[in-house]
Amino acid sequence: MGRFRNAFRPNYAQKLSLLATLPLIVAVAAIAILVAHQSRKLAEREIDQLEAQLIEAKKAELRNYVTQARNGFYFVYGSAQPDDQEAKDQVAQILSAMIYGDDGFFFVYDYDGTNLVSPRQTEFINKNWSGLSDSEGTPIVDELIRIARQGAGYHTYLWPKPSTGEEAQMITYVTSFPSWQWAVGTGVFIDDVVASIAAARAEVQARVRRTFYYIGGITLAAVLVVFASGMFLNFRERRLADAKLKELTQRVLDAQEEERGRVARELHDGISQILVGVRYALDNARRRLARGDDDGARDPLDKGIDNLGTAITEVRRISRDLRPGVLDDLGLGPAVKALTDDFRERTGIETEFTTVVFRNRLDQDAKIALYRIAQEALTNIERHADATRVTIDLRGHKKGATMRITDNGRGLPRETDGVSTGIGLRNMQERIEQLDGKLRILSSRGPHGGTVIEVTLPLSHLLPPQEDATQNRKAGT
Repeated sequence: MGRFRNAFRPNYAQKLSLLATLPLIVAVAAIAILVAHQSRKLAEREIDQLEAQLIEAKKAELRNYVTQARNGFYFVYGSAQPDDQEAKDQVAQILSAMIYGDDGFFFVYDYDGTNLVSPRQTEFINKNWSGLSDSEGTPIVDELIRIARQGAGYHTYLWPKPSTGEEAQMITYVTSFPSWQWAVGTGVFIDDVVASIAAARAEVQARVRRTFYYIGGITLAAVLVVFASGMFLNFRERRLADAKLKELTQRVLDAQEEERGRVARELHDGISQILVGVRYALDNARRRLARGDDDGARDPLDKGIDNLGTAITEVRRISRDLRPGVLDDLGLGPAVKALTDDFRERTGIETEFTTVVFRNRLDQDAKIALYRIAQEALTNIERHADATRVTIDLRGHKKGATMRITDNGRGLPRETDGVSTGIGLRNMQERIEQLDGKLRILSSRGPHGGTVIEVTLPLSHLLPPQEDATQNRKAGT
């Protein structure tokens, strides 16, 4: 079970994709519920209208039956007296013969509730059914007599079907023969109407279910498409990120190897040579001292001491290039000034440095990045620019901090558009991007050409006064 959970445990990207699809699922579910509710309401309204229309058609049919029957024997009833038994019997016979369909018939009750005509259910004839109710408690005979006394009307109740004997819903139209005190009517069973309505409601439910299935299928397909797209983009971005990471790692390794090579060359070509000279001078002085030539040993010792001082200076320079202590002790301004002074002394290029008082307010990452960018820019100028004048301006402002490095050299090659693909300029770009800053390079070639490198850091890398004071205390400034 634990293996199963571990196998199907989503990673961060999959969780993010699932979270992104959650609003889609909720929205589609809400739409599905709303559509189903509205469809059901509309269908119920249509079904109710259909039921009302069918029942009205049945009622109109019943009224026509009674009207036709009355017209058929009105010549008897119209001229008969209230106590004309022969006329009553004749009308009763006519009504008894008027049967239609499998269950249609006419019935007659007197106002006392006695059944006089019931051709399909003869067991009702000549019996008093006053107080008769159906299985649901609906009064039948008394209600028919009441409607007849008022003139005419409809009544709905349950009644056993003559063809099957099973109870079914029946609509009856009853009218009155007031002079004889008869309630005459006929009814029609509406179980076919009820079955039609039930079938219509079942069809509505089936349509609603199908709608849910369709919406669910569409939602599932959309979710799968979104999830698959998210996974595809995630895999693609991951591959690109892995490729960039490999490239960056390789470049870091190359930079490390290049720096190691540079330090090794400087140690071998500079300090190593100087120390060899020191060793040779000391060895020469030792041999002369062994021969008792004290005056002759003085010159080799002086030369060895001078060479040793030069070696110490070179070690300090290499150490400063690797990690300038003045950057931690005094801040960025003095560190860049020391860098420009050393550059001017080493190359002979006229170099000017201007700044405003930062009061050590840049955070450590920003100071290191600006220092390294200045160091990289001066190295590129020394190697490639053939410049005679360099200016570095460093200042803070309300939007952050800006360092501008300008030279009057021959400029960058024409194929360079914006940031060069060279390692030096690319390192500058990557350093500044890590701090959410901007690097802008302007260059022109020709007699009056030159290059401007402008680096801008956002205000977020300037420390507030409280942290500034704490950092100054830690640095001892």
